[in-house]
Amino acid sequence: MEIEKLKLKFPFIDRMINDEEIFWFNDRKDEEIELPVDPEDTDIAEQRLFRFASYISKIFPETDEMGGIIESPLVEISSMKEALEKEHGVRIPGRLFLKCDSHMPVSGSVKARGGIYEVLKFAEEVAMDHGMLKVTDSYDILTEERFKKLFGEYKIVVGSTGNLGLSIGLMGAVLGFRVIVHMSSDARQWKKDLLRQKGVTVVEHSGDYQMAVAEGRKSAEADNYCHFVDDENSMDLLLGYSVAGRRIAEQFRRQQIKVDEDHPLFVYLPCGVGGAPSGIAFGMINEFGKHTHCFFAEPTHAPAMTLGLMTGLRSGISAADVGIDPKTIADGLAVARPSESAARVLQMYSDGGYTLNDNTMLKYLRLLYDSEGIFIEPSACAAFGGLPKIVTEEAYLIKNSMKNKMENVTHIIWATGGSMVPPEEKDACYKLSL
Repeated sequence: MEIEKLKLKFPFIDRMINDEEIFWFNDRKDEEIELPVDPEDTDIAEQRLFRFASYISKIFPETDEMGGIIESPLVEISSMKEALEKEHGVRIPGRLFLKCDSHMPVSGSVKARGGIYEVLKFAEEVAMDHGMLKVTDSYDILTEERFKKLFGEYKIVVGSTGNLGLSIGLMGAVLGFRVIVHMSSDARQWKKDLLRQKGVTVVEHSGDYQMAVAEGRKSAEADNYCHFVDDENSMDLLLGYSVAGRRIAEQFRRQQIKVDEDHPLFVYLPCGVGGAPSGIAFGMINEFGKHTHCFFAEPTHAPAMTLGLMTGLRSGISAADVGIDPKTIADGLAVARPSESAARVLQMYSDGGYTLNDNTMLKYLRLLYDSEGIFIEPSACAAFGGLPKIVTEEAYLIKNSMKNKMENVTHIIWATGGSMVPPEEKDACYKLSL
């Protein structure tokens, strides 16, 4: 469809081009669509992660308390809720929690879910193909030198704006793989430096995320001993993220959080290419049911998923096609075109999306730090943008029979990165917000 015709059909596009913040509701949510995954696949992913727990506990002592399970805290942030109410002049009913994937062990971001899972799955396949590992073994034997020697014969390649590259690089290098991370021009220097310190090869590109992925894919194609982590199409990444629903269920039980017809759940997820939010939404809704409402957040300069789902073209349209450049402080979300597989999942599993400009994200960064003493990356702060808007959307709440149930709602802001940011970078981000 021609761009001018698209603009006439979808007036939101002109607002996107003008760098306006928008809130869009997904009217295709109830349409049946063939998905590349099903809930049973999450079971398989969860079981694989349990098998690796003894190994993870041994090589990453910070996970020992959790028995080798890489998981993040769920923290109630009542002071931030008050700060948001004051900032926006609205009352926010219910309870507000921060899912601190920003403080995930090993790689300090949500990518520790999908990225590390895909690396572990590949390691398991290689070891089993060589007759060196069985599912009945204790996986802590993977620390033995013979496995590092085996894995050293293989490469893992990925294209990334930053955090996925960190998770792939840190996990892959520890196992012994030769890891090559192709990084886009907007990737932060400290992330490149950290990867190199861990023995990872970083290939820098002058172009955007799509170029980094394309170059990584091209370099891996002809090598039979190379595994390419395809951020745009990988079902392994998505399934690693989906296990989050199972994990948070236990945290809900401990904090006496109910999810049912009278106790709705709202989940706010930062979105780049879409792998993490689609996987988490898939896992959360399959775990808690139809009373779970997931929204994704994007920068105004990179509304890839919103544009793809709004027009129904999914990955068939790029923000660049309508003249929007992916230049944003939210490096992890600086994506022009969404993943097709992720878009298909979010078409069925999301209630909508919204965009924020860089100044708004920085404002939330400051409010969270000042009110709770918690630092998260600007891209992670995007999730806060939907909260003050959704509570005032009466038409949506009435349509979904939630208008009289909002006092019982639970809001989950998914913080996707931040704990590994160097102190000087944190200070610089905070100063930008002033």
